[in-house]
Amino acid sequence: MRRTSGQNASERPRQPVFPQQFEVLSVRSKPHVSFGSQLRGHFRLFQPMVHCTQPVTRTIATTGRRAGAADAFARHDSLDEYDGWRMPVGQVVAGCWRGGRAAPGGAWFGSARLQWSLLVVVACVGWCGSTAETLGADRVLVQRSIERGLEWVAGSQSRLGHWTANNGQYPTAMTALAGIALLAEGSTTTQGKYAENIRRAVDYLVSRSRSNGLIGDPVRDNRYTYGHGFSLLFLSQVLGEEEDLDRRETLIDVLTRGVEFTCQAQTSAGGWGYVSAKDGHDRDEGSTTITQVQALRGCRNAGIPVPKEAIDRAIAYIKGCTLPDGGVQYSSQGGGARPAITAAAIACLFNAGDYDSQFVPKLMSYCKKNLGNILNRGFGHWHYAHYYYSQVMYREGGQEWKEYYDKVVNKVLNEQSPDGSWSQGYIGPIYTTAINLTILQLENAALPIYQR
Repeated sequence: MRRTSGQNASERPRQPVFPQQFEVLSVRSKPHVSFGSQLRGHFRLFQPMVHCTQPVTRTIATTGRRAGAADAFARHDSLDEYDGWRMPVGQVVAGCWRGGRAAPGGAWFGSARLQWSLLVVVACVGWCGSTAETLGADRVLVQRSIERGLEWVAGSQSRLGHWTANNGQYPTAMTALAGIALLAEGSTTTQGKYAENIRRAVDYLVSRSRSNGLIGDPVRDNRYTYGHGFSLLFLSQVLGEEEDLDRRETLIDVLTRGVEFTCQAQTSAGGWGYVSAKDGHDRDEGSTTITQVQALRGCRNAGIPVPKEAIDRAIAYIKGCTLPDGGVQYSSQGGGARPAITAAAIACLFNAGDYDSQFVPKLMSYCKKNLGNILNRGFGHWHYAHYYYSQVMYREGGQEWKEYYDKVVNKVLNEQSPDGSWSQGYIGPIYTTAINLTILQLENAALPIYQR
């Protein structure tokens, strides 16, 4: 970007830029974004030149918490008052949503009257330059892959609002995972391209809530704690964005009773099994324990009361299952170290706020040794392992995250089916597709549970 010479800025003719001259490439949700972090949306200009008077941010007010980019531009009159800075054709202009943080210099952007506003950065070499780095050819391919995957997920939803694994299994768990993948795009129950799909998924899971707090069917599902835990996680992420008061009250009730059920289902060792401690004779298992802890953390973040004792006992359980080499074993009874459960354990500890400087590095070292090779499938449960390991690496950030993400992208994009789904694994395409989409969309930071 460079300053134009010759005419004085006030003497040059105005060149308005109207909404129809913008094409939205992608919009990514990121509440509470600061200019030092990944910006939320990207737009590419097709107007030959865009003019403005100074390096400023243009605030475009929207009427909703998360109005779409097209809606935001439609409400904007023009950019013709900004004259004097010249932007080449195809220059990336970054957009983000005001989330309550001050920009550099201490200035607050956005309308004080609105919770969210769209900031279009039209004249800052540093900001636009750093954002453009994430929009190379690879980024475009990733975005297209994500869009195709999301379209397949939305199109495969049943008329009742749920998804299922192979042979109609695990409808609660699959619906929650699919819903999380749609939320990660930035849509909510009221805003965005997949609002209707998310709303129907919420309604289905709410309808599966039983009087004892369990979300699921203990008769037809012999591993119902997975579905219960993932449902709590999904619904807790929905609650923060739900604008309808009646639906909020319903969600709070379902989540509150769900947390109570989870705590009652905890085993004497501090973990959880495929079913409740009562139904499963007090047997525990590592992966279901992780699901419950992350669900409890999501609920707590959403304002649902969660007993501290339940979290403390779960953390003690994970540490007790950790072997000298840093691997977390299958259960408190043994079963050998499992890379997938170890990765999930680190994500779980991070969610619980446990960044033990002596304990966590040992687990990290084990994971890097066993999961560092993206192509390694020798340990089994690749998608489950990297669903959690990607969360860990994303929180680590920096070059490690970038290198890991690039490797995952190369692998995942090559495995995508022509219809947009992924069919690897034995659980079913909705499971694999939802997991891959969640991994690919972590940088959106749309869900509080996955944010740094």
